[in-house]
Amino acid sequence: MGNGCVVKIGNVSIGGGHPLALIAGPCVIEGRKACLALAEKLVKLAREASIPFVFKASYDKANRTSVDSYRGPGIEEGLEILGAIKARFGVPVLTDVHTEEQARLAAKVVDAIQIPAFLCRQTDLLLAAGETGIPVNVKKGQFLAAADMINVIRKIEHTGNRQIILTERGSSFGYQNLVADMRNLPAMRDFGYPVTFDATHSVQRPGGAGTVSGGDGHLAPVLARAAVAAGCDAVFIETHPNPAEAMSDGANAIPFRLMRKLWLVLRAIDEAVR
Repeated sequence: MGNGCVVKIGNVSIGGGHPLALIAGPCVIEGRKACLALAEKLVKLAREASIPFVFKASYDKANRTSVDSYRGPGIEEGLEILGAIKARFGVPVLTDVHTEEQARLAAKVVDAIQIPAFLCRQTDLLLAAGETGIPVNVKKGQFLAAADMINVIRKIEHTGNRQIILTERGSSFGYQNLVADMRNLPAMRDFGYPVTFDATHSVQRPGGAGTVSGGDGHLAPVLARAAVAAGCDAVFIETHPNPAEAMSDGANAIPFRLMRKLWLVLRAIDEAVR
Protein backbone atom coordinates (compact mmCIF):
# COMPACT_ATOMS: atom_id res chain seq x y z
CA MET A 1 0.00 0.00 0.00
CA GLY A 2 1.15 3.54 -0.66
CA ASN A 3 2.45 5.73 2.16
CA GLY A 4 1.74 9.39 1.53
CA CYS A 5 2.61 8.75 -2.10
CA VAL A 6 2.65 11.24 -4.94
CA VAL A 7 0.62 10.52 -8.06
CA LYS A 8 1.76 12.31 -11.21
CA ILE A 9 -0.83 13.10 -13.86
CA GLY A 10 1.26 14.45 -16.68
CA ASN A 11 3.25 17.31 -15.16
CA VAL A 12 0.93 17.70 -12.16
CA SER A 13 1.93 16.12 -8.84
CA ILE A 14 -0.92 15.28 -6.48
CA GLY A 15 -0.34 14.33 -2.85
CA GLY A 16 2.81 14.02 -0.77
CA GLY A 17 2.71 17.62 0.38
CA HIS A 18 2.47 19.14 -3.09
CA PRO A 19 0.25 22.24 -3.52
CA LEU A 20 -3.49 21.75 -3.87
CA ALA A 21 -4.33 20.68 -7.41
CA LEU A 22 -7.40 21.41 -9.52
CA ILE A 23 -9.21 18.87 -11.70
CA ALA A 24 -11.80 20.77 -13.72
CA GLY A 25 -13.74 20.97 -16.94
CA PRO A 26 -17.26 20.49 -18.28
CA CYS A 27 -19.35 17.53 -17.16
CA VAL A 28 -19.57 16.27 -20.73
CA ILE A 29 -18.00 17.22 -24.05
CA GLU A 30 -20.62 19.41 -25.73
CA GLY A 31 -18.74 19.59 -29.02
CA ARG A 32 -15.19 20.22 -30.16
CA LYS A 33 -15.40 24.02 -30.35
CA ALA A 34 -17.03 24.50 -26.96
CA CYS A 35 -14.71 22.04 -25.22
CA LEU A 36 -11.54 23.59 -26.63
CA ALA A 37 -12.78 27.08 -25.78
CA LEU A 38 -13.39 26.17 -22.12
CA ALA A 39 -10.09 24.30 -21.94
CA GLU A 40 -8.29 27.38 -23.22
CA LYS A 41 -9.90 29.54 -20.54
CA LEU A 42 -9.05 27.08 -17.78
CA VAL A 43 -5.45 26.68 -18.94
CA LYS A 44 -5.02 30.46 -19.08
CA LEU A 45 -6.42 30.78 -15.55
CA ALA A 46 -4.17 27.99 -14.30
CA ARG A 47 -1.05 29.57 -15.76
CA GLU A 48 -1.86 33.06 -14.54
CA ALA A 49 -2.70 31.86 -11.03
CA SER A 50 -0.02 29.11 -10.86
CA ILE A 51 -2.60 26.35 -10.38
CA PRO A 52 -1.53 22.70 -10.80
CA PHE A 53 -4.28 21.83 -13.27
CA VAL A 54 -5.72 18.71 -14.93
CA PHE A 55 -8.46 19.09 -17.54
CA LYS A 56 -11.43 16.74 -17.20
CA ALA A 57 -14.31 16.02 -19.57
CA SER A 58 -16.46 12.97 -20.33
CA TYR A 59 -17.02 11.59 -23.82
CA ASP A 60 -20.00 9.54 -22.57
CA LYS A 61 -22.19 9.99 -19.51
CA ALA A 62 -23.42 6.43 -19.30
CA ASN A 63 -25.56 6.84 -16.18
CA ARG A 64 -27.81 9.77 -17.10
CA THR A 65 -31.20 9.77 -15.36
CA SER A 66 -33.20 9.59 -18.59
CA VAL A 67 -32.65 7.56 -21.74
CA ASP A 68 -33.37 10.78 -23.66
CA SER A 69 -30.59 12.80 -22.00
CA TYR A 70 -27.50 13.88 -23.95
CA ARG A 71 -24.61 11.51 -23.24
CA GLY A 72 -21.74 12.98 -25.24
CA PRO A 73 -20.02 12.48 -28.60
CA GLY A 74 -18.88 8.92 -27.88
CA ILE A 75 -15.45 7.49 -27.26
CA GLU A 76 -13.88 7.88 -30.72
CA GLU A 77 -14.72 11.54 -31.23
CA GLY A 78 -14.36 12.31 -27.53
CA LEU A 79 -10.83 10.94 -27.27
CA GLU A 80 -9.86 12.83 -30.42
CA ILE A 81 -11.04 16.07 -28.79
CA LEU A 82 -9.26 15.31 -25.52
CA GLY A 83 -6.10 14.48 -27.44
CA ALA A 84 -6.35 17.81 -29.27
CA ILE A 85 -6.69 19.68 -25.96
CA LYS A 86 -3.67 17.90 -24.55
CA ALA A 87 -1.57 18.65 -27.63
CA ARG A 88 -2.69 22.25 -28.15
CA PHE A 89 -2.53 23.49 -24.57
CA GLY A 90 0.08 21.20 -23.02
CA VAL A 91 -2.27 20.25 -20.20
CA PRO A 92 -2.81 16.74 -18.77
CA VAL A 93 -6.28 15.32 -19.39
CA LEU A 94 -8.53 12.92 -17.50
CA THR A 95 -11.72 11.15 -18.51
CA ASP A 96 -13.97 8.46 -17.07
CA VAL A 97 -14.42 4.95 -18.43
CA HIS A 98 -17.24 2.43 -18.06
CA THR A 99 -15.89 -0.81 -19.54
CA GLU A 100 -12.62 -2.69 -19.70
CA GLU A 101 -12.22 -1.94 -23.41
CA GLN A 102 -12.82 1.77 -22.83
CA ALA A 103 -10.05 1.75 -20.22
CA ARG A 104 -7.59 0.30 -22.72
CA LEU A 105 -8.58 2.74 -25.47
CA ALA A 106 -8.65 5.83 -23.26
CA ALA A 107 -5.23 5.06 -21.79
CA LYS A 108 -3.70 5.53 -25.24
CA VAL A 109 -4.76 9.20 -25.20
CA VAL A 110 -5.36 10.55 -21.70
CA ASP A 111 -3.01 10.94 -18.74
CA ALA A 112 -5.37 9.43 -16.15
CA ILE A 113 -8.60 7.49 -16.16
CA GLN A 114 -11.48 7.81 -13.74
CA ILE A 115 -13.80 5.14 -12.38
CA PRO A 116 -17.35 6.48 -11.84
CA ALA A 117 -18.79 6.12 -8.35
CA PHE A 118 -21.49 3.67 -9.42
CA LEU A 119 -18.81 1.35 -10.87
CA CYS A 120 -16.20 1.54 -8.13
CA ARG A 121 -16.69 -2.10 -7.06
CA GLN A 122 -16.60 -3.60 -10.57
CA THR A 123 -13.60 -5.89 -10.29
CA ASP A 124 -12.96 -6.42 -14.01
CA LEU A 125 -13.12 -2.68 -14.67
CA LEU A 126 -10.75 -1.88 -11.80
CA LEU A 127 -8.29 -4.53 -12.97
CA ALA A 128 -8.42 -3.25 -16.55
CA ALA A 129 -7.85 0.30 -15.31
CA GLY A 130 -4.92 -0.77 -13.18
CA GLU A 131 -3.38 -2.74 -16.02
CA THR A 132 -3.17 0.38 -18.19
CA GLY A 133 -0.32 1.52 -15.95
CA ILE A 134 -1.55 5.12 -15.85
CA PRO A 135 -3.04 6.90 -12.81
CA VAL A 136 -6.52 5.77 -11.78
CA ASN A 137 -8.88 8.14 -9.98
CA VAL A 138 -11.66 6.20 -8.26
CA LYS A 139 -14.76 7.97 -7.04
CA LYS A 140 -16.06 6.49 -3.79
CA GLY A 141 -19.49 5.01 -4.35
CA GLN A 142 -22.38 6.91 -2.81
CA PHE A 143 -23.27 3.58 -1.19
CA LEU A 144 -19.88 2.89 0.46
CA ALA A 145 -18.27 3.87 3.72
CA ALA A 146 -14.77 5.28 3.44
CA ALA A 147 -13.38 2.14 5.06
CA ASP A 148 -14.78 0.02 2.22
CA MET A 149 -12.42 1.67 -0.26
CA ILE A 150 -9.55 -0.50 0.96
CA ASN A 151 -10.95 -3.36 -1.12
CA VAL A 152 -11.10 -1.10 -4.17
CA ILE A 153 -7.47 -0.15 -3.61
CA ARG A 154 -6.40 -3.78 -3.31
CA LYS A 155 -7.99 -4.66 -6.63
CA ILE A 156 -5.98 -1.99 -8.44
CA GLU A 157 -2.82 -2.78 -6.47
CA HIS A 158 -3.22 -6.39 -7.58
CA THR A 159 -2.18 -5.24 -11.08
CA GLY A 160 1.00 -3.66 -9.74
CA ASN A 161 -0.33 -0.15 -10.30
CA ARG A 162 0.18 2.14 -7.29
CA GLN A 163 -0.89 5.33 -9.03
CA ILE A 164 -4.22 5.59 -7.25
CA ILE A 165 -6.32 8.60 -6.26
CA LEU A 166 -9.52 8.36 -4.21
CA THR A 167 -12.34 10.87 -4.61
CA GLU A 168 -15.05 11.74 -2.11
CA ARG A 169 -18.36 12.77 -3.74
CA GLY A 170 -20.93 12.40 -1.00
CA SER A 171 -23.02 9.56 0.39
CA SER A 172 -26.63 8.75 -0.49
CA PHE A 173 -29.37 7.99 1.99
CA GLY A 174 -32.10 8.20 -0.62
CA TYR A 175 -34.60 11.03 -0.93
CA GLN A 176 -32.73 12.56 -3.89
CA ASN A 177 -29.96 13.98 -1.75
CA LEU A 178 -26.30 13.45 -0.86
CA VAL A 179 -24.36 14.15 2.32
CA ALA A 180 -20.66 15.00 2.15
CA ASP A 181 -19.01 13.74 5.34
CA MET A 182 -15.66 15.49 5.73
CA ARG A 183 -14.45 12.67 7.98
CA ASN A 184 -14.16 10.54 4.84
CA LEU A 185 -11.26 12.65 3.57
CA PRO A 186 -8.78 11.87 6.39
CA ALA A 187 -10.16 8.31 6.60
CA MET A 188 -9.30 7.62 2.95
CA ARG A 189 -6.05 9.57 3.17
CA ASP A 190 -4.96 7.12 5.87
CA PHE A 191 -4.76 4.45 3.15
CA GLY A 192 -1.67 6.27 1.91
CA TYR A 193 -2.98 7.61 -1.37
CA PRO A 194 -3.96 11.15 -2.43
CA VAL A 195 -7.55 12.19 -1.90
CA THR A 196 -9.69 14.49 -4.03
CA PHE A 197 -12.95 16.20 -3.12
CA ASP A 198 -15.59 16.41 -5.83
CA ALA A 199 -17.28 19.67 -4.92
CA THR A 200 -19.89 19.75 -7.66
CA HIS A 201 -21.18 16.17 -7.59
CA SER A 202 -21.42 16.38 -3.80
CA VAL A 203 -24.22 18.92 -4.15
CA GLN A 204 -26.08 16.89 -6.76
CA ARG A 205 -29.69 15.86 -6.16
CA PRO A 206 -29.88 12.57 -8.09
CA GLY A 207 -33.04 12.47 -10.18
CA GLY A 208 -34.21 15.51 -8.30
CA ALA A 209 -35.54 17.30 -11.36
CA GLY A 210 -37.63 14.48 -12.81
CA THR A 211 -35.80 13.29 -15.91
CA VAL A 212 -32.51 14.91 -14.90
CA SER A 213 -30.54 15.36 -11.71
CA GLY A 214 -30.98 18.59 -9.83
CA GLY A 215 -28.46 20.17 -7.55
CA ASP A 216 -27.42 23.00 -5.26
CA GLY A 217 -24.54 24.44 -7.25
CA HIS A 218 -24.39 27.56 -5.10
CA LEU A 219 -23.29 25.34 -2.21
CA ALA A 220 -20.39 23.72 -4.09
CA PRO A 221 -17.92 26.48 -3.08
CA VAL A 222 -19.01 26.07 0.55
CA LEU A 223 -18.22 22.35 0.54
CA ALA A 224 -14.99 22.92 -1.38
CA ARG A 225 -13.79 25.30 1.33
CA ALA A 226 -14.73 22.81 4.04
CA ALA A 227 -12.96 19.95 2.26
CA VAL A 228 -9.72 21.87 1.82
CA ALA A 229 -9.83 22.83 5.49
CA ALA A 230 -10.38 19.16 6.40
CA GLY A 231 -7.42 18.18 4.24
CA CYS A 232 -7.41 17.01 0.63
CA ASP A 233 -4.84 16.92 -2.14
CA ALA A 234 -6.99 18.13 -5.03
CA VAL A 235 -10.42 19.56 -5.71
CA PHE A 236 -12.61 18.31 -8.57
CA ILE A 237 -14.93 20.95 -10.03
CA GLU A 238 -17.22 20.84 -13.02
CA THR A 239 -17.49 24.28 -14.54
CA HIS A 240 -19.28 25.84 -17.49
CA PRO A 241 -19.45 29.33 -19.05
CA ASN A 242 -23.23 29.29 -18.53
CA PRO A 243 -24.42 26.41 -16.31
CA ALA A 244 -28.06 27.11 -17.20
CA GLU A 245 -27.25 26.02 -20.76
CA ALA A 246 -25.08 23.01 -19.85
CA MET A 247 -26.12 19.72 -21.42
CA SER A 248 -25.36 17.73 -18.26
CA ASP A 249 -25.25 18.57 -14.54
CA GLY A 250 -25.75 22.28 -15.07
CA ALA A 251 -27.48 22.58 -11.70
CA ASN A 252 -24.24 21.64 -9.96
CA ALA A 253 -21.61 23.34 -12.13
CA ILE A 254 -19.74 26.42 -10.96
CA PRO A 255 -19.83 29.30 -13.46
CA PHE A 256 -16.38 29.79 -14.96
CA ARG A 257 -16.42 33.48 -14.04
CA LEU A 258 -16.29 32.48 -10.35
CA MET A 259 -13.40 30.04 -10.65
CA ARG A 260 -10.50 32.46 -10.09
CA LYS A 261 -11.93 33.96 -6.91
CA LEU A 262 -12.85 30.53 -5.55
CA TRP A 263 -9.41 29.10 -6.23
CA LEU A 264 -7.61 31.95 -4.49
CA VAL A 265 -9.71 31.25 -1.41
CA LEU A 266 -9.09 27.49 -1.59
CA ARG A 267 -5.37 27.97 -1.98
CA ALA A 268 -5.24 30.31 1.03
CA ILE A 269 -7.09 27.73 3.13
CA ASP A 270 -4.77 24.98 1.92
CA GLU A 271 -1.69 26.99 2.83
CA ALA A 272 -3.14 27.83 6.25
CA VAL A 273 -3.87 24.22 7.24
CA ARG A 274 -0.60 22.68 6.02
